[in-house]
Amino acid sequence: MFDNSENGVRLNKYIAHSGLCSRRTADEWIAAGKILVNDEVVHEMGFRVQRSDEVKYEGNVVLPVRKIYVLVNKPKDMITTTDDPEGRKTVMDLVAGATEERLYPVGRLDRNTTGLLLLTNDGELAQKMSHPSYEVNKIYHVTLDKPFSKNDLRTLLEGIELEDGAAKVDDAYYLDDIDKSQLAVRLHIGRNRIVRRLFEHLGYQVEKLDRVQYASLTKKTYCGASGDFYPIKK
Repeated sequence: MFDNSENGVRLNKYIAHSGLCSRRTADEWIAAGKILVNDEVVHEMGFRVQRSDEVKYEGNVVLPVRKIYVLVNKPKDMITTTDDPEGRKTVMDLVAGATEERLYPVGRLDRNTTGLLLLTNDGELAQKMSHPSYEVNKIYHVTLDKPFSKNDLRTLLEGIELEDGAAKVDDAYYLDDIDKSQLAVRLHIGRNRIVRRLFEHLGYQVEKLDRVQYASLTKKTYCGASGDFYPIKK
């Protein structure tokens, strides 16, 4: 993180590298006087941290950590959370023992949805991949209970009014010339159960839902970010 220069690194970058939050949130903490450097409150946005400095947030020392990125192929019947009070399996079981760093899932997949999920301690990347303003693309392989009509395909592409507002996919197409129950759907909106609700609104049940692409990550991805990137676990 620190290079050979004497300039140090920006405070917000230093905090973000700890995995606590994104740089934007770090700026908010600095502005609110929540960050101490050598036991003194720092409000200056451009403040630069030196190797010998001690940074604290809420009384705890902040230390940059090695960034870890683990791409998993989430199976069915797993909860996308760090723990579950009911004792059900979570995606954290997939990475148990992979690293000593504490990881967090980026975004969510519902219990019955399979596919790509990223776990990381990189707070800044997590915000960019999760926040709606970044419009991250996701592609799903959808298997329906019956053939999907061309009229309904046009309706899906034009947009549908759901109970929580209008929803429009970016693209949708058949995956097989004969089996019209298999589709690919690309979208960037991230509302709860959005893919399933779109098809349910049109009178179809989603039997299988698999996320095959998340941002630039696909099921063939093994690297693509600075830091340690682990291969997909199936």
